[in-house]
Amino acid sequence: MSSKDFSGKRILVTGGSRGIGRAAVELFLDRGARVCVNGRSERTVSAALAELGSENALAAVGDVSTAAGCEQVVEAALAALGGLDVLVNSAGVARMVAIEESDEQVWDETLDANLKGTFFTCRAALPALRTSRGNIVNLASDAGLIGEAGLTVYCASKGGVVNMSRAMALEVAPDVRVNCVCPGYVDTDMVRRDYIDRTEDPAAAEQSLLDQAPLKRMATPEEVAHAIAYLASGNARNITGAALSIDGGTTAGHPA
Repeated sequence: MSSKDFSGKRILVTGGSRGIGRAAVELFLDRGARVCVNGRSERTVSAALAELGSENALAAVGDVSTAAGCEQVVEAALAALGGLDVLVNSAGVARMVAIEESDEQVWDETLDANLKGTFFTCRAALPALRTSRGNIVNLASDAGLIGEAGLTVYCASKGGVVNMSRAMALEVAPDVRVNCVCPGYVDTDMVRRDYIDRTEDPAAAEQSLLDQAPLKRMATPEEVAHAIAYLASGNARNITGAALSIDGGTTAGHPA
């Protein structure tokens, strides 16, 4: 299977109703896969399916911030697809919060959605993925590779995803491959709504994000989706335990 052919493949994308997850869903559908779209509510998933307009796009509603919710989502996907070849864990949250303002609720909400949800969705999907000799692609972040002021809790969650993916890759090989992608800032509604548009000067805030990367741009969701598809494809059959940076160079080192 090349990176351009997912015909007949059965794929679950958590957080697939918007952002990077939605871009991945669209790409997999375009390449012939049957894809279960996960979101927290029937409303958001139904709206996404209506917009996608494909009989190969199916629903797997549920909250992956709890272990029970992860199991529910995987069970729904298996019932709809009849098995599973690829799991993409894209569901997550991000909040720019200073340490002094990061209370237990911020910690729990962030770690539950980003780290616990990723682990327990992988755990629930492993039997099916072992059967199909499939693979997992987790969404981490450049904030899982380097620190960023104001994102300490988020960095903790995504650093956990990176190293968890490495450890999991060792434990489930050779049956299942596990990799993660590490985007920098991506031009999604979440970045604009939760950070750029909440500042006093949105234009300056956007420029500050662009200036963080040597390439002076944010990635598009579609660019990250193409990286996900590559890692999920047969072209990457000798890659496991990898953390692929898609960050415009933010983790390359210190600028001159």
